[in-house]
Amino acid sequence: MNPLPRIGLGCVTFGREIDEAASFALLDHAFARGVTHFDTAAAYGGGASETILGKWLASRKPEGITIATKILPPYDRIDITPSLKRLGVEHIDLLYLHQWHDTALQAGAALEKLPVKRFGASNVTLDQLRALGPRFRVIQNNHNLAVSDVTEALRDYCAANNIVIVTYSPLGAGFLTGKHQNGVQASSRFEIVPGHQNVYFHEAAYQRLARLETIAKRSGHSQAHLALAWALHQSGIDTVLVGGRTPAHLDQAFAALEFDDPALMAELTLDAAA
Repeated sequence: MNPLPRIGLGCVTFGREIDEAASFALLDHAFARGVTHFDTAAAYGGGASETILGKWLASRKPEGITIATKILPPYDRIDITPSLKRLGVEHIDLLYLHQWHDTALQAGAALEKLPVKRFGASNVTLDQLRALGPRFRVIQNNHNLAVSDVTEALRDYCAANNIVIVTYSPLGAGFLTGKHQNGVQASSRFEIVPGHQNVYFHEAAYQRLARLETIAKRSGHSQAHLALAWALHQSGIDTVLVGGRTPAHLDQAFAALEFDDPALMAELTLDAAA
């Protein structure tokens, strides 16, 4: 399996925040811009994300891509047949355990039987990753200026053991744009999935948001641009998943990838979550 690219497309919005037509437009634009890694999950939209991605794969037949999906516990009896059917594929390039569960420690025999090229773990700590053992070669955790589950110790461990780090939510589900400071915006991720509010709506995250706002005003760059640039230029991170509702959301990530201002990135890092 080829190394993962710097930017991957997160497909969490498919079938939940955007319909099939809008999803196809985003997928087409991503592939045209050279995105080759597409990340979904059985839980996204109750399977709708996998279904839409599968229809796109069948329609476009793109070459040279990798597909990642995730399964929820329990992991001692795993059946990925529904995901294979929705995606319309015979194997999964990268399969994540979507969250930690004690049954992951008994998943070895079940995993060996699966048509999967590579295994990963999402939303896990360093101790949990260690406990999972050498089969798991990729970790996917939340990581942005407001909230991070990627510690320096985790980065060091992954670097020493050749484990790929994938991060998601570079904009904190929209929190870092500042649009929710006067209340949750209608139809936003925080309204659709209220559990996200507990992750971000607390004093430490608001302090980091205020710092980002100050630096953005002084530098003349938008908060979204700086937050994306920070996430995309983090050392030890292999891939950043970028989601969205329109092609423009992906374009702003590519613009941030080209942004090069080490001093400004260092200033942002002074009070970052990691």
